Amino acid sequence: MTSTTVSPVLLLTAVVRRVERLSPSFVRIRFGGQGFEHLGPEGPTLDQRVKLLIPAAGRSVPTALLDPESWYAEWLALPEAERGHIRTYTARAVEGEGEERQLVVDVVLHGPDAHGSGAGPAGTWAARAAVGDEIGLLAPRRGHERTFGGIEFAPGGARRLVCVADETAVPALASILESLPDDATGVAVIEVPDATDFLDVRVPAGIEAHWIARGRRARGEQTLALLRECLRLDTDGRAVADLPSLGRADLDDDVWETPVYSSSGDDVTAAADDPRALGPDDTYAWVAGDSDTVKACRRLLVGEGGMPRAQVAFMGYWKQGRAG
Repeated sequence: MTSTTVSPVLLLTAVVRRVERLSPSFVRIRFGGQGFEHLGPEGPTLDQRVKLLIPAAGRSVPTALLDPESWYAEWLALPEAERGHIRTYTARAVEGEGEERQLVVDVVLHGPDAHGSGAGPAGTWAARAAVGDEIGLLAPRRGHERTFGGIEFAPGGARRLVCVADETAVPALASILESLPDDATGVAVIEVPDATDFLDVRVPAGIEAHWIARGRRARGEQTLALLRECLRLDTDGRAVADLPSLGRADLDDDVWETPVYSSSGDDVTAAADDPRALGPDDTYAWVAGDSDTVKACRRLLVGEGGMPRAQVAFMGYWKQGRAG
């Protein structure tokens, strides 16, 4: 009897089922289609990453030309005019069963800002998305989430959480917060472009959630100041901009550091041996957003705050100046 190996990767053509504008900066898109009954993950999506294949202008989605096991090499082999773009997003939720199963993705619409950057291919596509539009999707097969990967939130037995997010990490953090038990405690610092982008997220009573409207302030400035205040780290009378937590020279631009992986090539094997061996205060930190702010938070939490590497996950979702 021959056994067939099932790929943990689902490669689907996702059809837009509904588009909802949540705020000036956020649009929620619900995807469905053939094969979505096999879509994972089971349970909370947490910070589950998926990939969207955005079709080139005037072209169809190339999913039919790709194999789930070798999709990237085959995608690169396509003529550039037919290839389109690939972007990584976090799933806000996976809902429904059978033919009604859907993936919910909240997309940030980056408009022109003080730095002159505008919307990239994903933001442009999302801003114009309409029911019936198609896009490619790479996501975990139901029951194979661990093999597919893409979830970094792993607090183990931590009793206190410290979570930091900018607008690109709001969907992941919202899913994480809504998955927490009622007795969870900690702090969440969430920075978004404007107060109109404060979203309705269910948060346990023991989680102190701070929404920050960036406005014209420098990206991450208020997040660092508030995080320092929440953690009661003394500035010794120095201005926040002069603190060592804002230094960035020792980390790569695409910072991604968890108890089992470091994009900078650091040895994290000791943390990997026991990623749940928490320190005396049983605190776990999850930080995601633009890489400069993430690096600053790393310096603050690990450098100044002394948090062990096994208790933190730092993820640079994007880099200022790169199109999304």
